[in-house]
Amino acid sequence: MLNRIIVVVILVPVAVVLIALAVANRQMTSFTLDPFNPGNAALTLQLPLFVMLFLALILGMVVGGTAAWLKQGRYRREARAKRREVQNLLQQKQPAPGAAGTPKVVPALRG
Repeated sequence: MLNRIIVVVILVPVAVVLIALAVANRQMTSFTLDPFNPGNAALTLQLPLFVMLFLALILGMVVGGTAAWLKQGRYRREARAKRREVQNLLQQKQPAPGAAGTPKVVPALRG
């Protein structure tokens, strides 16, 4: 139910705006990689403006996601260490094999 609300409230309006942006910005635009010689045809791309906007959006999402992933590495490392510590403690508390009436300890799941 929550997924459907998210799709209707957020994703549908975003899709409508992106489609309107693409339709309104169909004219060809030059993108030059040589700032000193803008007329250099070898380093100039001719693409519709909406394609450049979408590529910039995708590039920003990739760079931002990578930066967030790298920044959170410390927490992932700490979580792995804690998980190992819990597993070691569980293994130490397990009763001797074949002991009657002792509950079976299930090791933690790896995620």
